[in-house]
Amino acid sequence: MGHLSYEESKKKVFQGLILLGAVTLIEVGLSLFGKGYIISGVENYSWVAYVVGLGLIVLSLYKAYFIIYDFMHMRYEVKGLALSVLLPTLLLVWAIIAFFQEGGSWKSRRDQIKEKNAEPAQKQGMLPDDVYRIDNLG
Repeated sequence: MGHLSYEESKKKVFQGLILLGAVTLIEVGLSLFGKGYIISGVENYSWVAYVVGLGLIVLSLYKAYFIIYDFMHMRYEVKGLALSVLLPTLLLVWAIIAFFQEGGSWKSRRDQIKEKNAEPAQKQGMLPDDVYRIDNLG
């Protein structure tokens, strides 16, 4: 944007804001559709939730790309700097997915943990019961 005049730059910023606003409105409409507020009964179909979720992910990634490359001026930087910003972001996304996976695993084993905690504790120790301990002697 450095080579554009003030008016051209201002026009480009407003175009970007309008684009982001339109994508956000599409996301909100998609969410309302997926929850059944626009067409009742559609929330009962599981495939609709997957399509809506995928659509929201794609639109959110597009907005993130647009913000990073246009408003943060990454498209004008050298490739190494752009990658030094994008690669840690991908690692963050990977970490979030891993944490959700781990949390789902803990949630699915919650009943097993409750059952294990409800069992009476077994007597544990290093010595068998027939060995006398010093504190048991008179």
